[in-house]
Amino acid sequence: METSAKTLLILLVLCKHLVVFSMLDPLDFLALQSIRKSLDDMPGSTFFSQWDFTSNPCDFPGVYCEADKVIALNLGDLRAGSPGLTGRLDPAIGKLSALTELSVVPGRIIGVIPETISHCRNLRFLAISKNFLHGGIPTSFSNLRSLQTLDLSYNLLTGSVPRSVGEIPSLSNVILCHNRLSGSIPLFIAPNLIRLDLKHNDLSGAISPSSLPPSLQYLSLSFNRLTGPVDRLLPRLGRLNYLDLSMNRFTGTIPGCVFSFPISSLQLQRNQFTGSVLPPGQVRISTVDLSYNHLSGQISSLFSSVQNLFLNNNKFTGQVPGTFVDGLLSAGIQILYLQHNFLTGIEIKPTTEIPLSSSLCLQYNCMVPPVQTPCPLKAGKQKTRPTAQCAEWRA
Repeated sequence: METSAKTLLILLVLCKHLVVFSMLDPLDFLALQSIRKSLDDMPGSTFFSQWDFTSNPCDFPGVYCEADKVIALNLGDLRAGSPGLTGRLDPAIGKLSALTELSVVPGRIIGVIPETISHCRNLRFLAISKNFLHGGIPTSFSNLRSLQTLDLSYNLLTGSVPRSVGEIPSLSNVILCHNRLSGSIPLFIAPNLIRLDLKHNDLSGAISPSSLPPSLQYLSLSFNRLTGPVDRLLPRLGRLNYLDLSMNRFTGTIPGCVFSFPISSLQLQRNQFTGSVLPPGQVRISTVDLSYNHLSGQISSLFSSVQNLFLNNNKFTGQVPGTFVDGLLSAGIQILYLQHNFLTGIEIKPTTEIPLSSSLCLQYNCMVPPVQTPCPLKAGKQKTRPTAQCAEWRA
């Protein structure tokens, strides 16, 4: 009887393991084991506490199955503020052949992005942000023909944005901001690309007018070293609802069409734009920042409907339109920064009280500011521009 009991127990254990394997493809089972061995919970995280391989892996946190295959893998606790994971991403991820979604929460994962991820041909969503991944973006990602979202932001990635990534036809979101990527922006052929975020990298060179599809609604390229004109690029992107090209080296004129875009914030500051600024109609954008460029000519009254307007540190001349004074006094304009230009006057009485909710800065122009208003510290202490500079500019 004792021998029979032992035999029965062994059979039960074997059956249990057979059930586990029958619930999940053996290759996926082994892949998950390798992935687990290369990662650990950060202090305070309990994500892996339920990854017990004597039970069904399809019941593990972050693992989602269909039939006998893993179709989604979300590594780490998705709750905001939860600690992430440490370790490295194991190449065994590429053996999850049915995977459509792979995400990793913010943590301290180091190492390179496994090339083998490109073996997951059905992958549609790939997000590994706010970790410490280094090295380049695998060129083999071109094999991910179904990929819609690529988010590798806030890592330490270097090298270029591979041309092969731009050739993925199904992309709708590309978020590669806050890395150390260099080189030029490749051609993106995806006809439904909506979001392109490449800010805070080291990208350089001019952008070809045909590089970006007209489907774009969000474009952020700030804090790079991009150059060249944008007067042929931006008119093609009339669907944009967010645009930030600040902190680059763009040149040429600003096309008037951008002031008609359905956006709430237009960030073009700290570039090398030149010429006059001529909106085609009343500007309805809440915030327009054109500061720290080389823009010249008179300030258009069509900007008087902008709530926060930064035109400082340019070469604007002439009188400030009276409609700006009306906007300030009615509190329709909250910020009007005109310092460090060559403006010659503004029709406002010295006794006029500007609402506390509005900020006006006029110093360092070719006039004595008729009203004394607080200015940003970086505007300096000089109230007016030297007479010699004004005379030279007029000449």
